[in-house]
Order: sequence, then structure tokens, then C-alpha cells
Amino acid sequence: MTLKFYYAPHTCSLASHIALEEAGADYEAIRLSFANEDQRKPGYLKINPKARVPALVTPRGVLTETPALLVYIAQSYPKAGLAPLDDPFALGEMQAFNSYLCSTVHIAHAHRMRFYRWADDPAAHEAMKKKVPQSVGEAFALIENGMLRGPWVMGDTYSICDMYLFTLAQWLEADSVDITKLPRVIDHRARMAARPIVQKVIAEETR
Repeated sequence: MTLKFYYAPHTCSLASHIALEEAGADYEAIRLSFANEDQRKPGYLKINPKARVPALVTPRGVLTETPALLVYIAQSYPKAGLAPLDDPFALGEMQAFNSYLCSTVHIAHAHRMRFYRWADDPAAHEAMKKKVPQSVGEAFALIENGMLRGPWVMGDTYSICDMYLFTLAQWLEADSVDITKLPRVIDHRARMAARPIVQKVIAEETR
């Protein structure tokens, strides 16, 4: 069965899209338009009631949430070497990093434009937006000063963590984060952007 991958441009689904290409997976990429609210249409809600991306239709059912998709891809295509599948502790460290991106970094970023998820008061909305440069900046400072081991997130080996970090790091300028304080993160972002597969996926998503 060919995997079906649902994504939307300029979202966190980019990480899983890169992983599918890096793994050499047999998949069909299906684009959703958030501008057209495709994620809220009945056909997609049957696949992912969360009305978000990414979603991956597999032979055993649907997977959602970026950390889950990334480790599923790594485990389904072990020859690609995208995760330390034979080392439980190292795999746990990888999951810890990706979970931090999902639960903390992405949420801090989302306060800039998805503030309505957490409050109805317009004053609260403005307060959330105002906080984003600080909250996202502090999260990336932790990555810059310890979590990013270099040259790749987990050290010398390229992994699914790099795809996820690259995806979120693309939003730093829009979040008004001072990137001069994040030279290692920005260097990582540039090296990721230079990878042919990353360029291929971005070109497909932005065509």
C-alpha cells in the first residue's frame, strides 16, 4: 500500500515530508490549502478529526502528530538510518528533543497567530502575541546552547530531529526572534537548506 501523506505548505508537516523523501518511502503527497480551510472539510475530518496537519494514512491506520510520524518513518525504513533504532537511550533522547519542539517551541510560536485557541479576550490575544519573541527566543536559546550538539542535532549523525528543527527554525524571523543570538541554529538551518532532498521538498510544497 502506498502511504498517503497530507500536508499544507508553511506548516510543521514539512518535517515529515522531508523524512519521507530521505527514507525513500513509497508515498503520495496530498496538499491541503489552509486558506480554503481544506483541513475542516468533511473528507479530511474523517481522516484527521483534529483538523490539522500532518496526517499519514498507513496500512494499519492513520497517524498524526509530527514526532509520531517521524519515528514511524524512521522505523519503517531502517536502512535510511534516520534514527538510532538499536539504542533505546539514544532513541529516547531523540524523542525528548522532538517532543520539546512539539510541546513547547511550536506552541510558543502558535501564540502569534493562533491565540484564539487559548483565550477570547482581545487584550489576552495582544499579550500572547507580544510574548512570542521572548518565549520562542528563550526556547531556541536552550537549543542553541546545549540541545543542538552539532554539526547535527544529535551530534555527528543526521536524523529526524534535524528535519523538525529546520522546519521550526524557518519561522524565527516572522516571530521577531533575534537570530544573531542563534549562530549555531542558523548555521544548521543553512546546511539543511542546502541538502538536495530538502530543496526538492520545498520546491514541491511552494510550487
